[in-house]
Formats: sequence, structure tokens, C-alpha cells
Amino acid sequence: MTKKKNTILVIEDELPIRKVLSISLESADYKVVECDNGREGARLAASIKPELILLDLGLPDIDGKEVIASVREWSQVPIIVCSVRNTDEEIIHALSAGADDYVVKPFNPDVLLARIHTNLRKAATQEAGDPELTNGNIRMDLVRHEVFLGGAKATFTPKEYELLRYFLIHRGKMLTHKQILKDVWGNAHTDDMQYLRVYVRQLREKIEPIPTQPRFIITEPGIGYRMEFA
Repeated sequence: MTKKKNTILVIEDELPIRKVLSISLESADYKVVECDNGREGARLAASIKPELILLDLGLPDIDGKEVIASVREWSQVPIIVCSVRNTDEEIIHALSAGADDYVVKPFNPDVLLARIHTNLRKAATQEAGDPELTNGNIRMDLVRHEVFLGGAKATFTPKEYELLRYFLIHRGKMLTHKQILKDVWGNAHTDDMQYLRVYVRQLREKIEPIPTQPRFIITEPGIGYRMEFA
């Protein structure tokens, strides 16, 4: 399976602009989800949990600032406004409502991509303290969702990636089975111990020099696991 792509939710009512954005974003290896109204956009934001939202303000049902307020009730996902409204007052109101950036239409696609990359890197830094996580020969790029082992890019499934990321963020800490299952898989899977063992074994096969004698992911008998500092 290929590496996980950053998902970008585009909330824009003009079809030509959505198509331009989709082509530009997909060519930059982002996954795109499109929506043409504010209420559906707010619902999609909650259901798919994108890594970033591109938002128009002049939507057919509600103003884009209402979407920002709705999303900010539960998430700090980066929101970039793309709007023809170019007055200082509109920009200030959008940023005050919780937007992270503001791009005036018509926009240069390359500039927008640079803004997107900057906001994704900032979000990754805020979450983990650094846009990259390292431990020994393991290096994880949190912005590009890539893992390198000894300098060579390695392939991980999305769930393997999330579990490795969790271990790297909490390296040195003893983590219980329930804690890992809850934080990586959700509340419905807190008793799926065998499920966790299978994924830990898969991770060890990929990151450990000798999987049967792990030096990174250590088993805490009867408790859980701990990622040792290399």
C-alpha cells in the first residue's frame, strides 16, 4: 500500500475554480475532497478530518466565516481562505474567526501550494513539536507522510504509519495496550489486544534489525509497549 496522502477539503461553489484547485493539488500529491456549500463542508470536515481546508467565503447557503466558526468548535485544522473579497476588514474578520491564512482570488497556484505546505508544516510542528521525528536510523517526515530507514524511503500502510508515529512521539514512555488502542484506533477498539500485537509485529519486521530481538519497540509484559531511545 502507498503512503498516506494529506487530505485537503476544498469548499468552493464555483466548479471551474474547484477543478483548477483539484488539478493543482493532485499534481502535488495531495488527496482532494470537494464540496460546493458551507453546511456540507462543515459536515465533511468533521467526518473525513482533513489535514487542511481551502475555503471560499461567498458560499450559496452560509458565509464561509460560519464554517470557520463551526470547525473551530472542535478542531484546529489549518484553514486557508480563498476569496475575491480583498478588503482589510474582510481579511481581519476571517482571521479573527479562526482562519490561518488568506489568499485573494485570482491566485497563483504555485503561491497557494507554498502556503499550503507552510501551514501543514506548522500544524505538524504544533502537534509533535517538530516537523520530523527521528530515533536512531528512523526518520519520519510528518508533512509528507514519509518514513526513512537508514536514509532509504520505506513503505508503510496508513495504520502502520500512525502507530509508528505514535511510538516516536511518545518514545521513552511506557504505553499501555488500552492507551495505544484508544489513541491510534479509537474507543471502539480498546480491547483488541491481538489486533495491536499483529501491527507491532509488522512494525518490527520493518524497523528492527532483528525483529525477534527488538531494540526499538520493547514489550512491557502484561502492560504494553515502550519505544526505546536509540
